[in-house]
Amino acid sequence: MSENKETLTQQEIDELRDSLPAEVEIVGIRFKKPGKIYYFLPEGIALKQDDNVIVKTARGLEYGTVAIPNRLEDKNNLVLPIRSVVRRATKADDQQYESNLESEKEAFKVCQEKIDEHKLDMKLVDVEYTFDNNKLLFYFTADGRIDFRELVKDLASVFKTRIELRQIGIRDETKLMGGLGVCGRPFCCKSFLSEFVQVSIKMAKEQNLSLNSSKISGACGKLMCCLRYEHETYEDAIKRTPKLDSKVNTPDGVGVVIETNPLAGLVRVRIEKDQDKTIKLFKCSEVAKI
Repeated sequence: MSENKETLTQQEIDELRDSLPAEVEIVGIRFKKPGKIYYFLPEGIALKQDDNVIVKTARGLEYGTVAIPNRLEDKNNLVLPIRSVVRRATKADDQQYESNLESEKEAFKVCQEKIDEHKLDMKLVDVEYTFDNNKLLFYFTADGRIDFRELVKDLASVFKTRIELRQIGIRDETKLMGGLGVCGRPFCCKSFLSEFVQVSIKMAKEQNLSLNSSKISGACGKLMCCLRYEHETYEDAIKRTPKLDSKVNTPDGVGVVIETNPLAGLVRVRIEKDQDKTIKLFKCSEVAKI
């Protein structure tokens, strides 16, 4: 959940981009698996995939893992400003990271106890220490706004560091918690999707799926991300397929489309000829729209 950005005006960003060469050497870093990939300047350090590194972020120093080794990237594809890799992680850095993970477990327990004490209607989902322990972040879900000012004071007195509470959505919670989808496999968002994709009910319609929300929604209650995977294939196939009830010319005469199978490239046509009605199956390439 770390971020590699800071607020700059558009003019400052344009000036910064103009100062860069056409191609910039970058590395892609993840802070959580399978989190979003952020670009950093390697500063002359040759890094391989899965190397652990310490980088500068808007939150300070962070511990991350190389997802994209050194490569040249068009400067126009970069989100500026872009920060730098400080060093390849040392054994001490690895130990600090592992120690932080253990501390996060304890912080989770303490925060949950404090939530119960204050009788707050919120669900604690995750806890995260910044690498240098400069800040402790608590992620939670809630139906509405929560007044957690007293909770923050209690947590600050216990942990003696900066405290930040962030309210997240149901999709973010599902990504953090993980689980199994209706397909029997781990959630896509937990296992490999680095970012949530836009999904619409139109995608389900184009794939001729049931529009029953319980059948096309994931554990988060939102439309399943996998509806997106074959969307472009269906969209392209549908463009090449005559619509239902449209008139078409076929090798056997003029007919009306009564059924389509875009992926297979087939249409079923009712042909009316000399008062006879026959239904035949044709390839899309064999028929022409009228």
